[in-house]
Amino acid sequence: MSKKVIIIGGGIIGLCSAYYLQKEGHQVTVIDQSNLDSGASYVNAGYLSPSHIIPLSAPGVMKKGLKWMFNKSSPFYMKPRLDLDFLKWTLAFNKSCNSKHVKKVIPTIKNITLLSQDLYEDIKRDENFSFHYEKKGLLMLCQTDKALEDEIKTARLAKKEGLDAKEINLKELKQLEPNIELNVKGATYYKCDSHTTPHEFMEEMKTHLKKKGVIFYINEKVEDIEVENQKISTIITSKQVLKADEFVLAAGSWSTFLNKKLGLNLLLQAGKGYRINTTNQTNILIPAILSEAKVAVTPMNGFTRFAGTMEIAGINLNINKVRVQAIADAAKGYYPEINLSAEEKNNAACGLRPLSPDGLPYIGKSSKCKNLTIATGHAMLGWSMGTATGKLVSEIISEQKRSLELDHFNPDRKF
Repeated sequence: MSKKVIIIGGGIIGLCSAYYLQKEGHQVTVIDQSNLDSGASYVNAGYLSPSHIIPLSAPGVMKKGLKWMFNKSSPFYMKPRLDLDFLKWTLAFNKSCNSKHVKKVIPTIKNITLLSQDLYEDIKRDENFSFHYEKKGLLMLCQTDKALEDEIKTARLAKKEGLDAKEINLKELKQLEPNIELNVKGATYYKCDSHTTPHEFMEEMKTHLKKKGVIFYINEKVEDIEVENQKISTIITSKQVLKADEFVLAAGSWSTFLNKKLGLNLLLQAGKGYRINTTNQTNILIPAILSEAKVAVTPMNGFTRFAGTMEIAGINLNINKVRVQAIADAAKGYYPEINLSAEEKNNAACGLRPLSPDGLPYIGKSSKCKNLTIATGHAMLGWSMGTATGKLVSEIISEQKRSLELDHFNPDRKF
């Protein structure tokens, strides 16, 4: 049965939800407070990464976070502040930072990222899209023995999960990257990973959805929500009043504001990440993560992107030049031939990634609101999980068999 569905949020999760919902015959409207040309869906590293099986809430992360709390150039920075939501999230995050939790969620993360990777390929083929997509794998580059030891352990764990992952020596690394100097001790290689150029996918998807009759309201903020008998009856935006049968909350880091209006208990924090693009020839062939610096490197269509850092400092889009410089320094440190210019650093952009405390997204319905499907909290894996999340949202609303088990994504889960 066709339903009228309103999606709040026009990032990768919102657009993929719209894609699968309209395919099922639903009448879909997307509302976003931005112009739909910026944010995390446009500045991310473009990875489709089954390799990223370890959640952000891993053993030792909280300890590192506290150590780095007063270092604004550190890879993982939490701005200390007296805020109740931040304190609740921090306590829940700390509780999740253990090996038992990591072991439990690895198959869940692997399964949704593998499904999502397949769905990107299906969309490209089925819709005759031309967005840049390559399956060259992902390198984890290490400058220290300790980092290399940790990455080898993770690669072995991934291999046990059936992923194509292995340690490679410097000779093998040179064969993969013959045209650029690397200042590293070793690496691991995940042949299972793919990469894209994000804005190309987003632009093609928006054009396609408009042709299919999806309505877009941009530069329009949802200001209030009316609920009757545990169901949303009306949403009030900065420009109009709208009604629908079903609603999807896919507003990323901004979901927390609507979360409060609906009386939900989604613990979310915004994690800011930065990117620097260079159109200069870098000769980098394979996407890589600079392990110690936590910087992602992606050869995209016509440029190379350096992206990284996790800055938990509330909802703001201010550019911290210290953190931008840290990314540029890391690029130079691992690739000595690369010098990012002052102009390139001045043109750096940022995006906010919605972080749940346990490193898993919220996907599904809450018992507190019967006609709301929640799809947020994907942390650094929003791009990697985008298509699969959209398909799951459509299956929930269309009352179809789910492609994946949803228990670990339950929005009402306790921390």
